[in-house]
Amino acid sequence: MFPIRPMARRGLIRMTFALALGLGAIAPAIAAPPSDADINRLLAASRAQSMLDTMLPQIEAMQRQQFQQVAQQRQLDATQQAQLQRIEQRTSQTVRQALSWKELRPMYVDLYKQTFSKEDVLAMAEFYESSAGQSLLDKTPALMQNVMVAIQAKMQPLFVDLQKDLEAIVNEPAPAAAPAKK
Repeated sequence: MFPIRPMARRGLIRMTFALALGLGAIAPAIAAPPSDADINRLLAASRAQSMLDTMLPQIEAMQRQQFQQVAQQRQLDATQQAQLQRIEQRTSQTVRQALSWKELRPMYVDLYKQTFSKEDVLAMAEFYESSAGQSLLDKTPALMQNVMVAIQAKMQPLFVDLQKDLEAIVNEPAPAAAPAKK
């Protein structure tokens, strides 16, 4: 090792101390959390409530389909059908309330605060307020629809193979039972 002269050592210590102070001073500014107002601006610009409102009917349709499948898989009498319908209505109300903007907005705000810095939130808000951001928001539903169609087309051959495998298993004769030893 080379010996460090006392004068150089003091200079090195001062420079390290100044660098640490400088980084310490700018770190809070870089990682400053966004305010509620910043996040509300982003949520408005990104149409978060509108997207949620669009998703609710889709969720309810999936839920109805599940209840219909349950009803079709079983022989239900009129009383059981009425009970199932009441459960479906109650579930729909519960889901609609749990996924309402009034309930979810505070969660969105908290999650955005945990995930993004003030700088991130402001940059995203500026983007979504721009014509490019608005165009993205306008075209995203069509993009997602096209993605779903493409994924279904890609998955269809896999389901055909799976169906063949399932039929082979179901139609396979059961192995003969071994004779019992006496």
